[in-house]
Amino acid sequence: MKMSISLDDELARRVQRAAEVQGITISAFIAKILGEALNHCQQYESQPFRLVTVRGGRTRPGVDLDLPRELDVQDEVTRFEGRSH
Repeated sequence: MKMSISLDDELARRVQRAAEVQGITISAFIAKILGEALNHCQQYESQPFRLVTVRGGRTRPGVDLDLPRELDVQDEVTRFEGRSH
């Protein structure tokens, strides 16, 4: 596929020099660099999140896992219950 791109003068000079050093055309150099960059990006695409629980199969009654702050509140209440101020 043919495609036109615009590069600023300094970047165009750097691309041309790098292509010359590698002994390839500017088009081949750009294709190579873009391919490497895209492969690098794909390595870091995240996998879908899956919640893994370690004990029990259910949450505590009244806890909505869509509201994680509620878990913190309940943990703090349980932790500090019975302590005098």
